[in-house]
Amino acid sequence: MRETTIEPLQWWLPDLARFSPEHPLRSLIPRADPLPEGPKGYLAGLESYFICPGGLPAAALTRELLMGDAADAAWLSADPAWVQPDLNGARLLACGQLALTMEEAAALARPLKPVFGDAGMLLEVSSPDRWHLRLPKDSQIPAFASPERALGEDLFEHLPQGAEGRRWRMLINETQILLHQHPVNQARSERGLPPVNSLWFWGGGTLPAHVRTSLATVIGDDVLLGALAGRAGLVMQPRTPAHVALARAGGMIDLQDMPVDVIANDWWPSLEPLLRAQPVQWVFASGERFVHRPWHRWRFWRKAAR
Repeated sequence: MRETTIEPLQWWLPDLARFSPEHPLRSLIPRADPLPEGPKGYLAGLESYFICPGGLPAAALTRELLMGDAADAAWLSADPAWVQPDLNGARLLACGQLALTMEEAAALARPLKPVFGDAGMLLEVSSPDRWHLRLPKDSQIPAFASPERALGEDLFEHLPQGAEGRRWRMLINETQILLHQHPVNQARSERGLPPVNSLWFWGGGTLPAHVRTSLATVIGDDVLLGALAGRAGLVMQPRTPAHVALARAGGMIDLQDMPVDVIANDWWPSLEPLLRAQPVQWVFASGERFVHRPWHRWRFWRKAAR
């Protein structure tokens, strides 16, 4: 469901601190008009663009996008993860994006399915990077930390505590034991790849009946962004130079997951003409926001601080 307010074309960008002084965007920032600071981080950014009743149930949304069967159950993401033991526990080093094939993912999940089945859940491999737990629709799912909050930190600091969390901590322990010596991980080690030695639970809930947004178009490749766009009645366009060149007011181009050097070297020829043609709002994942209008490029007296 779309709202009617039309904003300038928005570029959702990585953290501002990642842009070096030599990046082509850096010289333009002083010429733009600053705006009040916005939300910080990936999920907070998504929630600023899309309004879901009762929060953002990432698992149900992504399951619906990938498989189309999320309406009849509660869902919890159980994404393949890499954890590294240390003196004080174990740290989450990666969640998803572990270069798995669908065949490898299915093989890794096979011995885990009975563990979750005994707990009344069904483990589903929706894609190599996106695994889901199907639960009864009225299940009470505890709050789990998102991957962006937990990455690099002690695994167990971000798990539910008390009697409610004990069940989930035991499930994680069992999955780690089963994955530790899995043949897929042995083969990955021989290829110099990190192991898939745990699962990360997050994003629980049921599929929302509707999602609201003021965006008119969305360009990007992110699965959760595409799921939200679809639930709001939009079709996310793939992030290609052709689609970027046609982006207009009311739309958003998702660049926040892209290395800043790739933006400069591969995408700037497609992005820079947009600045000459229309107002553009830069929305950095670190919270800073600016609006650049075509005539701002003549503000030569505004220079970056040295």
